[in-house]
Order: sequence, then structure tokens, then C-alpha cells
Amino acid sequence: MLRSRKLLDAAWSDVFVGDAALKVCIREIRRALADDSQNPRYVETAHRRGYRFVASVTIADRPAGTPRHVADVTPSRPRSGPADVPKTHYARSGDVNIAYQVLGEGPIDLVFVMGWVSHLECSWTEPAFARFLRRLSGFSRLMLFDKRGTGLSDRVGALPTLEQRMDDVRAVMTAAGSREAVLLGVSEGGPMCLFATTYPEKTRALIMIGTYAKRLWAHDYPWAPTKEARERFLDEIRANWGGPVGIETRAPSRADDPAFREWWSNYLRLGASPGAALMLTQMNAEIDVRQVLPLVRVPTLVLHRSGDRCLLVDEGRYVAGLIPGAQFVELPGEDHLPFVGDQDAVIDGIEMFLASVGQGEAPDRVLATVLCARIEDRLRDAPEADFDAHARREIARFRGRGVVFTGDRFVAAFDGPARAIACARALVGDCSRFGRTGHFGLHTGECELTPGGHVSGRAYERARAVCERAAAGEVLVSRTVTDLVAGSGVAFLDRGAHPLEPGGEPWKLFAAAGGATQPA
Repeated sequence: MLRSRKLLDAAWSDVFVGDAALKVCIREIRRALADDSQNPRYVETAHRRGYRFVASVTIADRPAGTPRHVADVTPSRPRSGPADVPKTHYARSGDVNIAYQVLGEGPIDLVFVMGWVSHLECSWTEPAFARFLRRLSGFSRLMLFDKRGTGLSDRVGALPTLEQRMDDVRAVMTAAGSREAVLLGVSEGGPMCLFATTYPEKTRALIMIGTYAKRLWAHDYPWAPTKEARERFLDEIRANWGGPVGIETRAPSRADDPAFREWWSNYLRLGASPGAALMLTQMNAEIDVRQVLPLVRVPTLVLHRSGDRCLLVDEGRYVAGLIPGAQFVELPGEDHLPFVGDQDAVIDGIEMFLASVGQGEAPDRVLATVLCARIEDRLRDAPEADFDAHARREIARFRGRGVVFTGDRFVAAFDGPARAIACARALVGDCSRFGRTGHFGLHTGECELTPGGHVSGRAYERARAVCERAAAGEVLVSRTVTDLVAGSGVAFLDRGAHPLEPGGEPWKLFAAAGGATQPA
């Protein structure tokens, strides 16, 4: 690579000219060579650094009289062709293998969370996508992965819940040796803001592109599709998977490009089976992270194109408005996919934001699901110590922490609501073996971390209030919990609305029925 300053000094050593003159010359060179700046065969721009000659160079046999320095220069395939695809590795997330790639040597670790479905190696066969990823890796150490059930990762019986997706991000970061990273989520990747609130110590900053907080229409969220519109899209998946499903809303500027249509069809087909695509789309429709957004405490950037046909710009503006201190940048364009259209504007915005992100303070608050339980003796001679020891083991098995027993009650915190529900349901079943009956209440919210690792704060108080309303043998949860367990298989029974604090607004409560009783 030749840096811009070196080229300027070599070409105009005796006069002062700016970068604009160099850009004009490069543009004329590309025009003479019929070279495309978006998919270069000869000259590639290294953003803010210089230019790189990317054609393959071979020394031909010289006819008599040919000067010794003359070489045969032939255009190479795009730099990001198959030979340039980063090596695919696998990280273990529980019993599941997660495919991931790492590229770049920048000072900031950046985890890229692609929306909907993905396929790591197919991504690199589309020049625009490859260029987008290469540019990101120019100022970061970029980590890419296929979430479980998609792409090169293990196929699983049920597609991942939000907390399992968080587990997969953690597994990839651990395998790549990353202790702290910026999370970059596209579309459905945006609700991974849950990671930033649950693991703030691992999250340096959060970037969301073309994102949303909720995927079904409601009176207080009028931008999402209605159930009828969502069902029509599901019908399109059923009928046309294997073709360019959704291309008109996700990449309208290239919807009539035959090569791109073929690539998009292959990308979707390789990324997920028709059944997996249906389940993932249905599960995403259940996501609602509106209660979580105000709890994000890391620097946040929300980018959204003004004419995005897939997710309205109002959704991105709404998300940014709920996150304290978030920056909202509206860009021109209609394409939803960030690598289609003016990708340079997207990447420039990301690079400028990351340049302003400093080292954050150690967090003293996290998002957690708090489980409060009230245990009643049914048999007078039931051994109390035996049940307490068993409950501690169960809580640890489901990755609970901060366990405190006080008299006939105990409290614990979990890093995911589905795990907390599964633990509570397992304990409901175990209570009878110890001659006891349990009342269990759960709420997800922001918790304060005490020096001893225990939890306190408003989420704890609300979980305790939910517990007070739980019937014997019932696992009662707040609406916030139900909004975050999409895809978990847990069913809920409506238990009406009740205030959780004196004079407070009523909260919808639900009884958990069905779902796992084993750790995910």
C-alpha cells in the first residue's frame, strides 16, 4: 500500500497540492482501466490511508528488445474472493459449535452481529459485502459469526433465544481472546442491546444499524408490521425460499441486478433451511426490548437510512430516544442492508464514533432476572437444611448468582430470563420431595451489584412484589420477562394487571406454563 502523502510527494515534490488533486488522478486512472471503485480490479482505496494495487503481477517472457522492467499486469479477481476469505473457526457455546472468523488488527475489538440469517463464507462472494467487512477490519479487529441454527454453525432443534445468542457472542469473544468489544448489530442484531446491559463489563460501546425495538404493530409502536402483514411475509418464505425473498425491501437499489439476486438467493438458502427461516422470523416477531433500552449505559450509536423500506427510520429514532446519551445519525438512501448503497457513509459514521469512544468506568449495575421465592413447610419434620442445599445447587446449575436465604425466602439473579424460569419450574417440581410448597416471582430489570456479589435495587423489589402475588406452586413473572423469552418454548397464562409498588402503575403478570426445566 502507498500512503497518500508518499504519492503526493512523489508526484508533486516541488509544489503544494491537496488530497483532492490525488483523488482526481486516481479517478482518471480507474476510468482509463475501466476499473470500478466499489469492486476494484486494479486500484483499491485504503480509507484515510492511501491506495493499494490489487491486480496480480506476473513476469512474462520478454520478446527480444523489450525493456527489462516491463511486466505483464493482469487484473485479478476482487481482493475479497475465495482465497481471501478468513479462516473459519469454531467456538463452543454449551454443547453447540458456533462458526466464527476474525480479521483485522485494529485497536478495538468489534463483534459484527448480522440480522436474520447469515453464512460466513457466502458473505465473501458478494464484492460489496466483502468490501464492507474489509473496511470495518481496517480500523478494528473484526469478529464475525453465524448464530446457532444458521450458516456454518450447528443446526439445532430450536432456534436460539436472545439469551442463547448472548451466550454465543460470549463464546466467540472468549475463543478469540477478547475481553471487551464494541457490539455492532444490524436489523435483528440491534435487540442484542440486551448483551450490553447484561454484560456491561464486556461491552465497550454499542452500534445499531437499521434496527428496531419491537417487531409487531401496537398502538404505542405503530411502525412495525401488523400480524396480517407478518403472516403474508411468512407465506412468501413458505412459497419462495431458495429465491431472493425480501430483496425489494432490503436492497431495492439492486433488486433488478441479476447477479445480486442470484447471490442473495444463495446466501439465504445456505444460511437457513425454510423451516429455520420461518421459526426465526416468527421468533423475531415476539421480541420487545423497549423496557431494556433505557438501561443501556455504554456509548451508543444508532444509524438508520431515511428511506429504509424494511424498517422505518422512525424505529431507529425511537430506539435512540430511549437510550440515555445515544447518538442518532440519519443517512440518505432506501437500502436496508448496510453494504448495499452508500456503504462509505455508514462506515465513516462508525469510524468517527469509535474514534470518540473512550475507556468506560467499571459498571456497578447490570440487567438481570431476579428470582424471589417464598417457601412454606407442608411437613413439620421436613429437613430445612436439605432443601436449602438442594436449591443452591439448582440455582448454580442454571447459572444463578447472588443467592441469599433469609428465613422462609431466598433470592437469586440470572443472566437470562429463560434460565431463571427454567430454574424456578425445576424447584417447583422439587419442593414436594422435601415436603414444601413454593411461591416464585420473577422480574427482569437493572440491579445494583454489592461488594459481596449480591443484588439489590428496584428489580429486586419488583420481583419480591411479584412473588407475593404468586399462588402455591406457581411461577409468576412480569411482562418484561415475557417480552425477552421469544423462542424459549415457554407458554404463559394471563394473571391480570397489578401494581408492584405503592401508588405505582399496574403491571401485567403471567404464570409460566411449559418450557424447559433443564439448563439451556
